[in-house]
Amino acid sequence: MARTLRTIDELAGARVLAPTPELEDVAARYAVALTEDVLHLIDRTDPDDPIARQFVPDARELDTRPEERSDPIGDGAHSPVKGIVHRYPDRVLLKPILTCPVYCRFCFRREFVGPGANALDPAELDAAIAYIANTPDIWEVIVTGGDPLMLSPRRIRALNAALSAIPHVKVVRWHSRVPIVDPGRVTEELAGALANTARTVWLAVHCNHPRELSAEAAAALSKLRRAGVTLVSQTVLLKGVNDDAGILAALMRRLVEHGVKPYYLHLADLAPGTSHFRTTLAEGRAIMQALRGRLSGIAQPTLVLDIPGGYGKVPAGPAYVEDALGAGPLITDPAGKTHSYPG
Repeated sequence: MARTLRTIDELAGARVLAPTPELEDVAARYAVALTEDVLHLIDRTDPDDPIARQFVPDARELDTRPEERSDPIGDGAHSPVKGIVHRYPDRVLLKPILTCPVYCRFCFRREFVGPGANALDPAELDAAIAYIANTPDIWEVIVTGGDPLMLSPRRIRALNAALSAIPHVKVVRWHSRVPIVDPGRVTEELAGALANTARTVWLAVHCNHPRELSAEAAAALSKLRRAGVTLVSQTVLLKGVNDDAGILAALMRRLVEHGVKPYYLHLADLAPGTSHFRTTLAEGRAIMQALRGRLSGIAQPTLVLDIPGGYGKVPAGPAYVEDALGAGPLITDPAGKTHSYPG
């Protein structure tokens, strides 16, 4: 597993920033961690390097806007017991751990995650599992955090076993950045533990830029696929990182080449100190429209917006069908031309 840099001085020593009092204030407020795997991806000759932008602290994080929220997607409003978020009838989030191998500077849970954040203790985990067992509408459990692949293979295997013992849980989906930012953690043992369940297992891999798909990350994804884990991706649309149709097309193609189905492209949430990352909804829709027709259907993600306040996630992509009164529907093709359709 990679060594992790956690202080402004360590990052300065690695020549990815120049230390300032403002950056020390950022590090005091929001967790900092950057693995050597990520460090090797940073181009130190580029002041706007898209990898560094995601992980290296920035003084702009001290700028909190009025519209920003400590809990931008409203997890707390839908948490019946500690570690559970139950926003949709047929699925829940289970958060057994609140630490990560790296801390993304745009994270929507940045107020809650970090080295000092406590994992669920055994009694709390039992209560969370009991809630799932006593709620028969729950069909899918999404294991998130933090990053749940920070758990040991033994604990992953035990959690899978507990969820598999619940008859109405049919799917277990894990969300992780580990295969990309700390791929050495994905051993054959960990991949086997993840797949060792009677339930269907999915892993949503967080990846934002094609350069993140290093040879080591590709090897980690291959181990997971060989173990029988189905892979999808999640990407956050980030200004200065991937807010470009060409970059996103390259990322989605590379993901598919590695056996990962692009799933969601998230508009960045209203987390504190992240305004410098956010695009507008109109910009996101325009990028998605540019991808349509130039990118294979299996490589197309869905642009989604998590409505602030806990109201849920909705597709936010461009519309291609318009109801024209008295003339039938009008359909817009990938080139932007409209066509009538009889029905």
